[in-house]
Amino acid sequence: MNIYDFKIKAQDGSEVALSDYKGKVLLIVNTATGCGFTPQYGELQDLYELHQKDGLEILDFPCNQFGEQAPGSDEEIHSFCTGRYGITFPQFAKIDVNGENAIPLYKYLTENTTFAGFSGPMGLILGPIVKKMDKDYKNNGNIKWNFTKFLIGRNGEIVARFEPTESLDKVKAKVEEALT
Repeated sequence: MNIYDFKIKAQDGSEVALSDYKGKVLLIVNTATGCGFTPQYGELQDLYELHQKDGLEILDFPCNQFGEQAPGSDEEIHSFCTGRYGITFPQFAKIDVNGENAIPLYKYLTENTTFAGFSGPMGLILGPIVKKMDKDYKNNGNIKWNFTKFLIGRNGEIVARFEPTESLDKVKAKVEEALT
């Protein structure tokens, strides 16, 4: 099983097969519009503009599970992201990434990766917040917060997982490595 076995829901409710992205390098991200990490949209858009021609696709999945920081409708979220950050990468319907309502794609991603820890000053802030929600958070693959990223290679296999506190420079370096 790999990423290409899954179907996801577009903002308009239609079904999209991830097999449509075969041969591409994917960066799959759960996002929110009212989060301290929301400015990462700008950096993600820069990365997309730099490497879309090389085969990069960023797949954006809004999620309201962390601090209810993506409260709007799919249309409101999309309007915010295009207006504020000029995003042009695909944005899908709002989803759950953890729990019984998590979409199958995210169940697959979290079951096949591990939490590598938070980094930097934001990691010191986020750790105690996440621990209140999940005392065992360090020992499971659940998504911990908005803007967790999964890098998928051209063959549909998971290459890396990045927590939201990870430097976008490190993400970019790994993306560029996967593109070569």
